Amino acid sequence: MGELGIGVIGCGGFGFYAMQQYAKIPNVNLIAVSDPNRAAAERAAKHFGLIDAPSVDSLCQRPDVDLVYIASPPFLHHRHAIAALTADKHVVCEKPLALSLAQADEMIAFAKASDRIVVANLIQRYNPLADRVGKLIANQILGKPLHGYFENYASDEQLATDHWFWDPEKSGGIFVEHGVHFFDLFASWLGNGEVVAAQRCLRQPRAQEDQVQCCVRYRDEILVNFYHGFHQTARMDRQEIRIVFERGDVTLHGWIPTRLSLDAIVSDADEAQLVALFPDATLDLLESYFGEQRVCHGRHEAFPVDRRIRISTGQDSDKMNRYGELVRALMEDQLKRISEPSHQRRLTELHSREALRMAVQANRLASQSSAPNCSPLGEVIIHDS
Repeated sequence: MGELGIGVIGCGGFGFYAMQQYAKIPNVNLIAVSDPNRAAAERAAKHFGLIDAPSVDSLCQRPDVDLVYIASPPFLHHRHAIAALTADKHVVCEKPLALSLAQADEMIAFAKASDRIVVANLIQRYNPLADRVGKLIANQILGKPLHGYFENYASDEQLATDHWFWDPEKSGGIFVEHGVHFFDLFASWLGNGEVVAAQRCLRQPRAQEDQVQCCVRYRDEILVNFYHGFHQTARMDRQEIRIVFERGDVTLHGWIPTRLSLDAIVSDADEAQLVALFPDATLDLLESYFGEQRVCHGRHEAFPVDRRIRISTGQDSDKMNRYGELVRALMEDQLKRISEPSHQRRLTELHSREALRMAVQANRLASQSSAPNCSPLGEVIIHDS
């Protein structure tokens, strides 16, 4: 692949971080930045030695820019993407792809008409731990997956009350702004799902949506619960992803998972597959079974097993390194498609749209839900003490 020029719209915290990662990719040349926040634009331009474009349109019209990375707030994604696509540029956009399916469909149609790419920066499916979980599911080493959950106890310490995050007209709400990451992750494991129930809670006195949850039904009647709460201190920010199988469960820790634990009853053959799948893991023997103890029953079926084991791998301290790896991996995947049109990407426009579709579906159901102590729209009201 020849050298490819990237222009960046949005030089805030994550836009700056993404530029640090893209600068490490071979044959990538950061060209220009644009941001109405002059201090942020000047800082990025000076740090990376880039052109400080006076406007989004001037950046998009530059002949040395081949791809535009959009890191502006969600309500600007559609406008900025259309400007880039109209100028015949490829687009990688921070999540979500857009605030509505109509906007997303217009962006995708523009891209398709000119053979450009336009994807959201949904990095989770590029995580090597996610790959291993996918193989665990596909090979049914622990039997069939039955249930899953994602619990996100996130910090709001850096989100002032006037931050655009709290304004659904600008962010789309938690499902759209943040939940798309994990809808996409589970879709990479289980295929597309349908949201069957959803709720939201509003923090008073400003009626800010700070908690949402939904239940999604996937193939084979697999139910997965998603919870997001932005109400923790930065020190207590934590997340957990779990999938329960017929003969055990696997847990991923952190919103960028770097640590995995598995608890299961296994046969000799199962254990051999797990050791091959997690060669760098620690394996602890919890129990051994002999004679009649080897046969256990679940879901009206008999399973021959030899032992119960716990497997653990990874460490929390790797988070920022892993984060950077995933940001680069997604961009490298998209760049390969640009240079090799036959390349099959791990993340496509349809994946980006599907994650948004589920988020929009969850928003709709949450607004229609009814529960005790609800506002007229059906949201649960939480009063600060």
